[in-house]
This record gives sequence, C-alpha cells and structure tokens, in this order.
Amino acid sequence: MPRFSFDILKPLSRRRREPPSLIVVGLGNPEPRYLKTPHNVGFWCVDLLAERHNLTLNRAHRTTRLAEGEIEGYRVALARPRTYVNRTGDAVSYLLARYKVTRERLLIVSDDIALPPGKIRLRPRGTAGGHNGIKSVIEALGSEEFARLRIGVGQPPPGSDQIGYLLSEMEPDQRRQVEEAVDRAADAVACVLTNGITEAMNRFN
Repeated sequence: MPRFSFDILKPLSRRRREPPSLIVVGLGNPEPRYLKTPHNVGFWCVDLLAERHNLTLNRAHRTTRLAEGEIEGYRVALARPRTYVNRTGDAVSYLLARYKVTRERLLIVSDDIALPPGKIRLRPRGTAGGHNGIKSVIEALGSEEFARLRIGVGQPPPGSDQIGYLLSEMEPDQRRQVEEAVDRAADAVACVLTNGITEAMNRFN
C-alpha cells in the first residue's frame, strides 16, 4: 500500500457545496483562561489564518468552531475544537465525516515542548510524541498517517511541572518567539496548499 503523501493535494471545485482541499485543525483548550498558554498555539495559528484571509470562525458544532473559505485559491476549512486537547479526536472525526473526506485532507497544528520557541516542524506523518491531542487524533483515525505542523514552545524550567507549564501564560520573550513561529506556520500552511508538503518542509523546517 503506498504511503500517504500530501504532495498529491489538488484544488477542488470552488463551488460552495464541494469539500475543502484542506482541513486545518488547531489544537488548544476552549476556555478563555487558556488562550495565552503554550498549549493553545494551534488556536493562534488558525486565528491568524482566518484573520489574513478574511474568514470568520462563526459556524459552531458541539465539537468545533469552524470557518470555510479560500486560501491561495484553494477551498479550506479552519477549525478550533471546542473539546479539550485530549479529546481532539472527537472534533477531527466530526470534520472528516462532515466533509466526506479522508485524512489526506487533514493538517493538525499543535504545540511541541521538544522544539525550542521559534521553531516549527512540518511532517506528513508521525507518532504522538507524547502530545495527548495528537494521541487522541491517532486513536480516532486508527492511523498515524496524517500531516501535522508543530510549533515549538520550549521545555519547562528544571523542576517545573510540565502540565502547569503548558497551561500557564508565557513569559514575554518566549511569547514573542512563539508568535513569530506562528506567523511562519501560517505561511507554511499556504505553501502546503500551493506547492505541496515536500516543498513546504524544505522552506520552513
């Protein structure tokens, strides 16, 4: 069986009833108190994409908030799950069923403590790497074969609790570096659409 490749991505019809070429799901926790925390940088990327391309996350389902529109001439859906991070798979299952598409049209954007602040990594597949949101998606899909874009938030200080670190607001310098990475991540999403994941990895990893 051939391995999944995001480079087969092709534009679909622009008619509103057609499914999106790409579903971008940003990981995060829905409560406002988590908005500025490292665990929510996936939300930041989705919000930035929506802002850049004049899209509004105004469609609501019990599992997700959703925007539909175009980026670089390709139809896209941008999603912010309304579930907590460790139940992200529920939202992803709903989105694939809603649009009647397979995981080849999916891109997950998440935080990663294994990457320093300011770094991003785009991959067409991979393990959960200890991230409960990615683990939930893998369990929901029964596969690790989906694209993911990781945004580095850095390691917690020595002796600090990892969960507390991920759910606390960032220091100013760290936040500035992460915001710059989110900006590059949004550029990378557009590049995936127009040039494929291999070219996007070459440019942004």
